[in-house]
Amino acid sequence: MPMINSGGEYDVLSAANEDHDSVVELVRGLVAIPSRGGIDSYEPILAHVAGWLAGHGLAAATVRDHAGAALALACEVAGARPGPRWVLDACLDTAPFGDLDAWSHPPTSAHLADGWLWGRGSADSKAAVAIFCHIAARLAAARDRLAGRLVLLFDVDEHTGGFGGAKTYFAGADAPGDVAGVMIGYPGMDKLVVGGRGVHRAQLHVHGVASHSGGSTATPSAIEKAAHLVRALSSAQLPAGDSPDFPLPGKLTVTAVHGGQGYSVTPDLCTVNVDIRITPKFDDAAATQLVQEVVAEVDQAWPGTRPTDIQVDTRWPAYALAEDSSMRAALIDAAASLGIAVKARIAGPSNIGNYLAGLGIPATAGFGVTYIGLHGTDERIRIDSIPIVQAVYHAAVSTLLQP
Repeated sequence: MPMINSGGEYDVLSAANEDHDSVVELVRGLVAIPSRGGIDSYEPILAHVAGWLAGHGLAAATVRDHAGAALALACEVAGARPGPRWVLDACLDTAPFGDLDAWSHPPTSAHLADGWLWGRGSADSKAAVAIFCHIAARLAAARDRLAGRLVLLFDVDEHTGGFGGAKTYFAGADAPGDVAGVMIGYPGMDKLVVGGRGVHRAQLHVHGVASHSGGSTATPSAIEKAAHLVRALSSAQLPAGDSPDFPLPGKLTVTAVHGGQGYSVTPDLCTVNVDIRITPKFDDAAATQLVQEVVAEVDQAWPGTRPTDIQVDTRWPAYALAEDSSMRAALIDAAASLGIAVKARIAGPSNIGNYLAGLGIPATAGFGVTYIGLHGTDERIRIDSIPIVQAVYHAAVSTLLQP
């Protein structure tokens, strides 16, 4: 096992190269176990990871909800000295398979050819799970040189949108209060995500007046009123990008409309789903005010109907790590030391980092293996990108756990 290089420092890249075959084997084993969010049982894949960790001297515990359903797997490596708690996070559940006939190789085949490993979840995020497991095993062998704790957290409630594992671990009754930061192993080597737009999601319950559609007296249709509201929302003016540190603007999208049944009834209810991406400048309060003002204007134009009910489903803040963030610097510096120029980026889509920001926990995401077909047909990863990703995270975590 390579431990010390010629300069007297731990040689993380040599260690990652030595681990490469083992990482690939673990990824293939995980891909072969179906773990589609909300579809498959998670017990087999949790048992597989827990078994691998146990075989390397690491104890893992299943995070469960009050009813006993599995939400995540957690494993901790404690250093010999006190210090902060850092978390390596990845999901073990996956997107659905889609059209099986469209796949070049079955989504659980873990087919390996021409430097690519095929399979659902190979990119998102079973490769990260395998890499993080090997880093934990390496660091466990060097506990006496560590200050603080490294936690592996592998969620199985991510693709459902519930994030139950993360929510239970970070904000549940037994949540640790000393988490210094979370590194999320989403794939892609082109950037390190250090922030993202938040979300404000609401259902707008638009009311009309029911009647027989063929009757002699017409009544206000909830669908027609909803169409007026959709047009008003779509034309609403949102602020431009915040600043060079957060260049993305806010965004409003109507994502679903549900209303009416059959042909003979003028509908009295139509529900409109609105997804708003928020920024530090166009924040949750501003999004709330915008929706309220547009709704009030449309309601006023439709006398004789009940006011629209606004039901907010999700509120996640926008976030951006400061340039002096120790976690951000550790990852970017580790990549640079290994010849990889990684740019820090603000992401348009939100991720679990937005939820963590609401808890005051800094998070990074989006530095991981090279991939094609995320959530799509023929999802696959380049296996030769595994060692450098492992080395970067290993070096970064080693820096963060220095006494």
